Amino acid sequence: MPSLPRRKFLTSAAVAASALSIGPRHARATRALPEKIKIGQIGTGHAHASGVFSQLRQVSDDFEIVGVVENNPERRQTLAGQYQGVSIISEEQLLNTPGLQAVVVETEVADLLPTARRCVDAGMNIHLDKPAGESFSAFASLLDEVKRRQLHLQMGYIYRYNPAFQFCYRIVEEGWLGDIFEIHAVMSKKVGADSRQRLAQFAGGSMFEIGCHVIDATLRVLGPPNRTTPYGRQTHPQQDTLVDNQVAVLDYPRALATIRSSLIEYEGFARRQFRVCGEYGVFDLRPLGSTTFQLALERPQEGYKTGYQDITLKEGPGIFSSAFRDLAAILRGEKENDYPLEHELAVHKTILGASGYPLD
Repeated sequence: MPSLPRRKFLTSAAVAASALSIGPRHARATRALPEKIKIGQIGTGHAHASGVFSQLRQVSDDFEIVGVVENNPERRQTLAGQYQGVSIISEEQLLNTPGLQAVVVETEVADLLPTARRCVDAGMNIHLDKPAGESFSAFASLLDEVKRRQLHLQMGYIYRYNPAFQFCYRIVEEGWLGDIFEIHAVMSKKVGADSRQRLAQFAGGSMFEIGCHVIDATLRVLGPPNRTTPYGRQTHPQQDTLVDNQVAVLDYPRALATIRSSLIEYEGFARRQFRVCGEYGVFDLRPLGSTTFQLALERPQEGYKTGYQDITLKEGPGIFSSAFRDLAAILRGEKENDYPLEHELAVHKTILGASGYPLD
């Protein structure tokens, strides 16, 4: 299909939920349990860190958590609650653990890429949170090493395993919407003074911090754009240097995608949206993270009628527990990777372009 260059099929939400949760457990009841994959986490400073770790604990039949690393002494003192019962060890201890196969990298953003590189150099598969640094060449170098060592890298974009997004990817792939001519995505929230100061260290602003999630989804549908044009504004330049209101236009031969992201929108979570328009229909998800969306079809498909209709899918497993189920299946050779390194590189290039960074 012309609007889906190099895109792979990703199963629907119902199938994905079964494959990543119910299916494997049922299968294990009839055969020997596979050996657990030894995994550890480095860093607890990322905004996703505690949520990622809590969902990693939910897949204990797949993974054995050998320890958590936190190099910040002050933060290390606060780990007793969220990381209760888990060994707090050094990075050297973790990476030298016999049989260790994977590491979850959840440091502060500035340390994500250097930490990931040390893990890959030690021969580890990694789950790497977003965004993957401010340097295109450094990320490209990391991916080259991942490929050379035949390892697996999984990025932590939060909508990959959401049932509504997976439904969208499937119907686009199967042609329900026809050729896609437009995507409109919004990813915003409102942050306080402390968060503004922390985020102001990154020139990429809101698009770099949270817009990256919907850029990943946009490229899952349309592939890499021919050109990315950023527009950024500072609402309070007298207060800080944070670029807190941004738009990016992704230009394709027969489609346009607009990505909006701000850090000043009251009730911004409620207006987060992902809208895909094709000549035969529209997929409209709002707010993001929900499993309820609108679908418009010119032609009926699989029991869905023509015109607009509200659809609610069954809730799937948690987004990170689903990601870890997927990671386990890939490491065991039970499935292929739905997000190859070429996709990860194209996404990061687009994120940097949409955030106003020059490519180094």
